[in-house]
Order: sequence, then structure tokens, then C-alpha cells
Amino acid sequence: MSEIKEPYYETVGKEIEIFQVAADLRLPLLLKGPTGSGKSRFLEYMAFRMKRRLITILCNDETSSVDLVGRYLVKGSDTIWQDGPLTHGVREGAIVYLDEVAEARPDTLVAIHSLTDHRRILYIDRKNEEVSAHPDFLLVASFNPGYQRGFKELKPSTRQRFLSMDFPYPSPKVENKILMGETNIDEKISKRLIEYANMVRNKPELGLAETISTRLLVSCAFLIRSGLPPRLAARTSIILPLTDDPDTIASLQDSFNLIL
Repeated sequence: MSEIKEPYYETVGKEIEIFQVAADLRLPLLLKGPTGSGKSRFLEYMAFRMKRRLITILCNDETSSVDLVGRYLVKGSDTIWQDGPLTHGVREGAIVYLDEVAEARPDTLVAIHSLTDHRRILYIDRKNEEVSAHPDFLLVASFNPGYQRGFKELKPSTRQRFLSMDFPYPSPKVENKILMGETNIDEKISKRLIEYANMVRNKPELGLAETISTRLLVSCAFLIRSGLPPRLAARTSIILPLTDDPDTIASLQDSFNLIL
């Protein structure tokens, strides 16, 4: 079995210290920030650093408490119980990550409430069982607070159960380190890509549901490093993923062409 490589992560502020304290105190943590700002990568890095298993659950409007906690399955003439990913994490002491938790159904959020206070207990109603969380269990969630149009908001009663960390897009200096560290792209090109990204990020009049994330910049840098012409790389990895509107596409492409 090959050795797991340490995930690349560039420190932005005091997020490592805050996460470690939260884990030591067994307090749930909420990561707030736009898509592609480094939340998931940060968690991968911390799980590796702390030697904990990371269980990621991608939440959407179909995600129910059954999907998290578990269900009965019929196998032949027997009915057996199968733990869900949250229950596995609670039992073994993993880091359980609820990605975009605000998108989950309300009953899902109710299921985690008893894990986010002093009880640290998961109630499995279907089995009439209470599972006390392993000492190493840590619940982490993320959501986009107002970054996307039409995105759901978390109820105050749920938000106040978590410590919170802000994950905005990094400063140009840090973002440049990320691009060069991830892709080995030439520094001149890296800085131009970041200049373009910040120009677009500061233009809400474009009406984009999402703006240019660090993740998209990394993808573009990889394409350029692979030999694709920069303008085609940007169209493929940044512009077309952001919008289908022909006028917006043309505007984004023209702006990119001026910078690179």
C-alpha cells in the first residue's frame, strides 16, 4: 500500500491554531466561505496532520438524516442494520465534514444537534440506540454565507452550535504561493492570473452566480503548464465553467486577453 502524500496547503492566517484548539476542546466547527476558497483542502491537510480519518458528506436537498445515520437493509431472509457515514465517524473518532450543510434537509440538521452540544451523543431512533461520540470525533461543516444567489442560509439556532472560521479568497501574495506551489507555474503568469481573478471578483455587475475561485485558477495554471495556450486554457477552465451567457463570455474573454 502506497504512502499517503501530505496535501499541499498554504497557511492564510491562524486557521491551523484555531482548528487544533477546537479539536482539543471537542467543539464543532463551521467553515464559511465561497466555493473553491480552500475549505476542503484545509480539512484534508488537518486530517493528515492529526492522523485522523476524514469522512466527507456532500450535502444537497436530497440529503436526509437516514443518509447520515444509517438504515435497515434486507439481505436474503435477514434484515440488518447498516451504519451511515456520520455514525461511523462518531463511533471511530473521525473528522466528519458536512460540505454545504445548509443545503441538507431540515431533519438532517436536527439529527446533528445532540452532537454539537455538551451531550456529544448521536440518537439512532430506528434502533432505539444512543451512541456516545468517540473522544477524537470532530464535526466540521461548511457553507457559503451569501456568496451565491439563491443559496440557503443556516438557521441561527444551528449556526450558534458551531465555532466559525472565515475562508475568503486569499490575498494576492498568498494566492500566488498557492498557484506556484500547486502547479509550478511561472511566477509572471501566476501573478497575471491572480490579477485577472481579482478584477472579475470586483465586478458584481457581471451577474455571475459564482466568481473566479482559487480552484479555477489552479486548474487554469495546470492547463497552461501542460502546453495549452493561456487564452484557451482560461476559456476552458475559468470562463465557460462560470457562465453560459454569450455576452458575459465575450466580456470575460476580452478582459483576459488584455491581461495575458
